[in-house]
Amino acid sequence: MKQRIELNVNGKNYEVFVEPWRTLLEVLREELHLTGAKMGCDDGNCGACTVAIDGKAIKSCLMLVPQAKGKKILTVEGLGSEENLHPLQQAFIDHFAVQCGFCTPGMIMSAKALLDEKPDATEEEIRRGLHGNICRCTGYVKIVEAVEAARDKLAQKSNPL
Repeated sequence: MKQRIELNVNGKNYEVFVEPWRTLLEVLREELHLTGAKMGCDDGNCGACTVAIDGKAIKSCLMLVPQAKGKKILTVEGLGSEENLHPLQQAFIDHFAVQCGFCTPGMIMSAKALLDEKPDATEEEIRRGLHGNICRCTGYVKIVEAVEAARDKLAQKSNPL
């Protein structure tokens, strides 16, 4: 039996009619056509489906859609625009941190939540913050470098001298 559920995604309000056992990931992809978050493992191990919910990195394959009601959901599509990429998105490009790209949205969203909470994160804290996001193409070095570069860029924006 479908339920009416209101969601706030990327600053916009949506009303969906879905079965309450559907995951947030399914609804984002199939109902709202936001395909940045990926279905990887479907059991919370790979991080490809990571989104930010109320500022925290959450694996959307593990959250039932009714649990997201009343929360602010941010997907990679809500970070920036083609004309004005978020510093994390730009840093992943500039530092060649994208290979096949499947894990990239989840990595970026985990990094966003980390840097929002800890803007001066060290390399070790970045590595810990990305724990749970699996990349099968890289050795993570370029990903960590990209997050460090975005951290530094964001710090410059908040303290322009």
